Amino acid sequence: MENIRGAIIMAVSMLGFAIEDMFIKQMAGALHVGQIICLLGLGGGIVFGAIALIRGDRLWSRDAIHPYMLLRNLGEVVGTIGFVTALALSPLSTASAILQANPLLVTLGAAVFFGEPVGWRRWMAIGAGLVGVMLVIQPGTDGFVPASLFAVQGVVGLSGRDLASRRLPRSISSMQVSTYAFITLVPVGLILLAVAGEPMIMPDATDSWRLFGAMSIGIFAYYGIVIATRIGDIAAIAPFRYTRIVYALVIAAIVFGETPNGLTLIGAAIIVISGVYTLLREARLRRASLSSPAAL
Repeated sequence: MENIRGAIIMAVSMLGFAIEDMFIKQMAGALHVGQIICLLGLGGGIVFGAIALIRGDRLWSRDAIHPYMLLRNLGEVVGTIGFVTALALSPLSTASAILQANPLLVTLGAAVFFGEPVGWRRWMAIGAGLVGVMLVIQPGTDGFVPASLFAVQGVVGLSGRDLASRRLPRSISSMQVSTYAFITLVPVGLILLAVAGEPMIMPDATDSWRLFGAMSIGIFAYYGIVIATRIGDIAAIAPFRYTRIVYALVIAAIVFGETPNGLTLIGAAIIVISGVYTLLREARLRRASLSSPAAL
């Protein structure tokens, strides 16, 4: 029963993130990417900072300048700039499909940078997933959208963020980590505006509501993931994170009139299957005590 609850919460959280992406893409028609990043960072920083204080966490500690905390924030910045830009300039379905390669790149990075053992099965899954990404991007074909490369930047940056998170000191709370990440986006957004020579403008009523929706729904979705992973078996719950691509495809078709071609759909399916297999395999290995190298 707990697994069912966790799976439902995870699926609803993914719907929240898909809706947040929709609002961001809609705002990008009137607001510069730098302003969107700045405002989302400010809103998220205030909310998570307030939650941290309520929980008794300090907003500042020496852990804020820990090397892996700085690397995590760098990954957050690179990933957020890439993904928000991709949402603004490329089809929602394409950007969302590429983002689903995140677990595969995290597994790849853990093997390359941290020396974590990865067996041939997961290497095959990673390779298949990367082929799926190429099918979605479709370089050299009429379906190629150059701006989709920003989504690649996004998934690489966010994967780097998740890798750095694995090495954060245990003394730093998840609320502190979230606060630092969001606050870091504020000056980054302002720098992007300055470089582009764009002024900060007042959003109209519609975009103000979209901004509020993106902030509030994104925060609830974040909490949903935390709750889901705590109440059930991660092997049963984690695969439901891929419902996000289903929601994204539906929203892309209904709201933005997108019709992904066959290669995009096939590539997305390959990415999802490879990612689900990798998550299930890693969960199985975590449960196994003293697994032999051959089992990895």
